[in-house]
Amino acid sequence: MIEQDASLPEVEEPPVDGAPIFGDDSWSKLLTFADMLRRDGEKLGLLGPREYSRLWTRHIINSTVVSDFISDDACVADVGSGAGFPGIVLACIRDDIQLTLIDKMRRRTQWLERVVNSLQLSNVNVFTGRSLDFSPLFSFDVVTARAVASVKSLLPLTVPLVKQGGHILAMKGQRVSEEIDEALPLLRKKAKAVDIHTCRPVGSTDDTYILDVRVA
Repeated sequence: MIEQDASLPEVEEPPVDGAPIFGDDSWSKLLTFADMLRRDGEKLGLLGPREYSRLWTRHIINSTVVSDFISDDACVADVGSGAGFPGIVLACIRDDIQLTLIDKMRRRTQWLERVVNSLQLSNVNVFTGRSLDFSPLFSFDVVTARAVASVKSLLPLTVPLVKQGGHILAMKGQRVSEEIDEALPLLRKKAKAVDIHTCRPVGSTDDTYILDVRVA
């Protein structure tokens, strides 16, 4: 059980089977990450006050499902990393991949840098700026995004970052099919294939949808 500080928000308890599922080291990092969010998230505008009651199920564990669609040793960019979903979570559970966390707000990237240092995540770089500022410099096997923009708006931000044949993995809600319909003209130009993966995170009763766009 998490020891609650009366001056801080009450936080949802983590799943009891986290360590067996993710490994002791990864789980320890996720627990520390959750504690950092509890202490700094609302103060820095990273999480709203209502999000703490579902911090694990809605945010941390929810972010882990993207890992199943990332190949071994991939080079990954997380666009609009914000509080670290899914980028920090992926770094905690996948030490084989190299991650670049991209956010345009300096106060957010300063927070991400603190987390990276505190958790000793040697597989993470943090970049302050727009994704389009970064795209001329590097390209990636996979680009992830969570709660960044609609598909129609997200594609111009992410496609330039992806290698030919690489993937955009966007975490979406139940409107994902509608968003795809709105973005069809752009998808026909930019995508080799489009899939929707329906996932049920550990300990959750709700499905999460991952839009998987293979870039032409």
